[in-house]
Formats: sequence, structure tokens, C-alpha cells
Amino acid sequence: MAEVALNVEAPVDAVWAVLADGWSYAGWVVGASHIRDVDEGWPEPGTRIHHSVGPWPLVISDTTEVVRCEPRELLELDARLWPVGAARITFTLHALGESRTEVRMAERVVRGPSTLMPKVVQDVLLTPRNKETLQRLDDLAKGRQ
Repeated sequence: MAEVALNVEAPVDAVWAVLADGWSYAGWVVGASHIRDVDEGWPEPGTRIHHSVGPWPLVISDTTEVVRCEPRELLELDARLWPVGAARITFTLHALGESRTEVRMAERVVRGPSTLMPKVVQDVLLTPRNKETLQRLDDLAKGRQ
């Protein structure tokens, strides 16, 4: 499982506001290029973001679905990218005071051909991407303060 963490210079409410805004997904998730729709009620379990991944014109359209949501604490997603596969992504938030939040992002491939890659290779590929994802999340959360 590829896991990264970042201490964000923003309160937990600002970080959660970004996670809870499905329309912002392409602004901070590395690889997401376009949001086509967000189900009403996002981020309630079962709701989805309908997104595209990749540079135009080589985009793949798919969805990411909320598996579990504990507002201001945890968001667990099932991110699909067929034909490559799907990953389970979990964000956990921990307030480090009034103006700082520890954000942890854990990702593991759960379905599809990508599961055939050794875990160490998955980690090598996912870790830099996920560090950049958290850095972008940090920037947006700071901007919402």
C-alpha cells in the first residue's frame, strides 16, 4: 500500500471543504483532467464523481465512488480507471491544532490488470503521484481559509 502524509497549513475544516467538493477533484488529484458530473449528496457513501483522466484527446472516462465517509476525519474512495483497474484510496485527517491538519493518503490497487504488478512497483509508481496530490490539496485548503 502506498501511503504518504503531509502536515497541511490549514484547519481541518478547510481541508475537509476541499475533499467534500467533488467539483474540485481535477484541481488537486494528479491525473484527473476533467470533472463531468458529481452526484448530489457527495461525499455520502455510494455517491460518485464522474471524471476523465489523461491528456486530451487520450482521455479515459470513469468514476470514483465514496465507500466510507466520516466528515472531517475520513474519506474512503473506490477510484476506477478501466481498463487499467481500480484502487481503494483513503484520506484521514487529524487536527494538529486550530490551523494545521495532518492528512494521510493511502492507496492500493484492488481490481484489474494493475493488481499483477508487484506491490513494491505499485508503491514506486504511486508514492510520488500521491505526494504531489497532497501538495495540491494543501494549496487549495490554504486558499479556502
